[in-house]
Amino acid sequence: MSGYTSDQLVAHATADGQMVPTTQRARITGIQASASASSSIIFKSGGSGGTTIATFVFGTEGIDFYVPGSGILFDEGVYLDLTNTPGVTITFT
Repeated sequence: MSGYTSDQLVAHATADGQMVPTTQRARITGIQASASASSSIIFKSGGSGGTTIATFVFGTEGIDFYVPGSGILFDEGVYLDLTNTPGVTITFT
């Protein structure tokens, strides 16, 4: 078996908070989120009061997808604001 390297990292959160530090640039390349009725996740760059970069609204089905291309760019870390969402996992570089 040969070895390989990857620059992909993974973070999981169950409450609002900073998933990637504001001192770090990041690109989200995959998102998984469990759900209940009227769920949403908002990703911001620059902390809780920062710029909203992406918003996802979904029902009880949750979400699970890879972001095409180079991913979603965050210049000042990734902050997560979630509603009716028990947990969110992101893959990022």
